[in-house]
Amino acid sequence: SKSIRPFRSSEEYLEAMKEDLAEWFNTLYDLDIQVDTFLESLETGCHLCRHANNVNRTALDFQERHPEAAARMRVPQNEVVFQAKNVVPGSFIARDNVSNFIQWCRQDLGIQDVLMFETNDLVLKKNEKNFVLCLLEVARRGSKFGMLAPMLIQMEEEIEEEMRDQMADGTLGTGRESRDPQAGAFPSRARPITLCDLKNLDELVREILGCCSCPSQFPMVKVSEGKYKVGDSNTLIFVRVLRSHVMVRVGGGWDTLEHYLDKHDPCRCAAL
Repeated sequence: SKSIRPFRSSEEYLEAMKEDLAEWFNTLYDLDIQVDTFLESLETGCHLCRHANNVNRTALDFQERHPEAAARMRVPQNEVVFQAKNVVPGSFIARDNVSNFIQWCRQDLGIQDVLMFETNDLVLKKNEKNFVLCLLEVARRGSKFGMLAPMLIQMEEEIEEEMRDQMADGTLGTGRESRDPQAGAFPSRARPITLCDLKNLDELVREILGCCSCPSQFPMVKVSEGKYKVGDSNTLIFVRVLRSHVMVRVGGGWDTLEHYLDKHDPCRCAAL
């Protein structure tokens, strides 16, 4: 099996997200985007604008098939105009393409500023983090209309459904099988990417915790598969494996377990 990649800085969790987004784009559009050149592959804005228009079409189709559900959602409609041929990275045309995609994200999807990026963030690679977070949010919105989602988004939906189920029957924290949150309502939903196998997750978690040699290790107690109580406050967190990365669901996003522990384990905090 593939070993867990060691994270050496607080920003390397972005690598896990870029891997997921690259695979997602490649699956949707039969591309060959590589993680090492992720931003370079998208900096002309062509793939981004093409995807925006694909989201529009999927959303309008969803609206026709499920008018009542769509009435409670923000449905994007404005076509994104862009130039696709002979676009040179960094050119005015490339900047226009990216700018048009950003405008669609703001106006049609209503993505909040904290998750948005600016043209130079992509073209000049000034803010890789916000570009990645924005793409994840675009994927999250598209998923609600039935589009194929990156694995991280599928895991979010799985966790949210599990929490709803357990809150409904009063078993939150005891573990229960979850189902595809959209399977019953929207049977035409795109085939999901295979989610992670949780059976070896605890072993991976213990391996990462074992990197600390203190006599009294930071408490992280397994409640059920993929669910742990951490620290003295017994905070409940959800943990999943994303390829070679152990990921933690944090608020509305994700972090690697190692980076999460670096921020919350007093021993690791002191070592940084």
